[in-house]
Amino acid sequence: MIESEEIKKMGLDALELERSRLRRHLYDLRSQAVTEKLENPKQLMNTRRDIARILTEIRSRQIQETA
Repeated sequence: MIESEEIKKMGLDALELERSRLRRHLYDLRSQAVTEKLENPKQLMNTRRDIARILTEIRSRQIQETA
């Protein structure tokens, strides 16, 4: 799980990279869930929340640039 402070310190390129990495990870977790090999089902929720945190930070930076 990524902390909000860590996300705010990241650059825009790093955020985009982390977002794509987490989306691939989420896909893998979903595949594991379907085949019943997922050990911790909370990983799905935590990964989705991390993606949401990153998307929120990216959007807030976009809004600050236009303001």
